[in-house]
This record gives sequence, C-alpha cells and structure tokens, in this order.
Amino acid sequence: MAALSGQDAERLPNTLNVRFPGVRGGAVLAATPEVAASTGSACHDGGEMASPVLRAMGIPEADALGAVRLSLGPDTSQEEVARAVVVLARGWKQVAG
Repeated sequence: MAALSGQDAERLPNTLNVRFPGVRGGAVLAATPEVAASTGSACHDGGEMASPVLRAMGIPEADALGAVRLSLGPDTSQEEVARAVVVLARGWKQVAG
C-alpha cells in the first residue's frame, strides 16, 4: 500500500509526498508520463538519492527512494487529481510487476 509522508494536520495544502513501496519513484513517474510530478523538491538535482528530509523523518532509505512529490496549481481540478490517483496506481502496479 502506498504511504503518505508527513504529518496528518500540519502540511501545505497544495503539496503531497507519497511513497510507493518496492519500487523507485522515478520508475513510477516514467510509467506515468501523463502525470507531471517529481521525485524530489524543486531544488532537487535530478539524481536518484533518498530525500534527506524523508530520512530525517525516520523513513528507511529503500522506502524514501519510492517517494513522489506532487504539487497542485490554482487551476488543478478535482477530476485531474482523481485521474492522477488512478494513473499513478496503475503505473506503480506496472513497475512492481
């Protein structure tokens, strides 16, 4: 089951970090080109390494490598969010084999 990173209450309203166990976040994104997301923060250099923030939160490196960061814009619709959920879940299942 995918896991949400961070606290339940104190979080930014437009940013979500979710972990896909057993796979690399980059592989999930490669399998879902219709979703624009990242495996790191906006200042991330594009290399494949576990987020220091996730590691500081006590998340094991293997789990942190499966993280995907999603950000919503002011024009993002509920339908687009729902579609992203379906597409990301499908990509995760495809990559996990």
